[in-house]
Amino acid sequence: MVVHTGPLAYTLRVDQPIRVVIIEDHRNTREGLVVLVNGSPDMRVAGRYSSGEDALRRIAQDRADVVLTDLGLPGMSGVEVVERLRELQPRVPILVLTVHGEDQHVFDALCAGACGYLLKDVEPDRLLEAIRELQAGGAPMSPEIARRVVLMFQKMAPPKVGEHRLSPRELEVLQLLAEGQSYKTCGHRLSVSVDTIRFHVRRIYEELHVHSKSEAVIKALKSGWVR
Repeated sequence: MVVHTGPLAYTLRVDQPIRVVIIEDHRNTREGLVVLVNGSPDMRVAGRYSSGEDALRRIAQDRADVVLTDLGLPGMSGVEVVERLRELQPRVPILVLTVHGEDQHVFDALCAGACGYLLKDVEPDRLLEAIRELQAGGAPMSPEIARRVVLMFQKMAPPKVGEHRLSPRELEVLQLLAEGQSYKTCGHRLSVSVDTIRFHVRRIYEELHVHSKSEAVIKALKSGWVR
């Protein structure tokens, strides 16, 4: 079922697991991720690959809802894989899971089209939550990565205060997203439900004409609406 809300459309799956494709060259890590994802009743692994080249050849038949990829891949780099995946499957969100937390890796991956960025020391429960968040239209990041993104764009473009039609509560949500908070922690901080946070995020996307948390945060930083 597709629910249309303004310019955005969200696909709600009823009694169907989230189909996850995993791209990871280290066998033990890859199989560990497979066990974790398949162990969650609302998810299943639709494909598992040790290289980006293999994944790109078969991604269409996997019918992925979410792609989980490392950056340090053999052959084609993870950033190249993200770029190609976005070309082939523009509606499928990509979550980077990597040991690389350096600014350039983060910047390159987000510019290539990654919608989320987590470090490999993430807790298993948080990783599963991030996959759900991504499939629902969010853009999860490790808190330290979110801080790096904020600092990078503050340095690149000094904020200039611009006009907007966001409500005070929507600005609060946007500020929390800029700090790297998940939908769940946003809801806890503001004493509202996760569904209410999702509603505010959809409104933010519509108002700012963006399609991901990263885009919303970048636009808000450049305009001086968040710090």
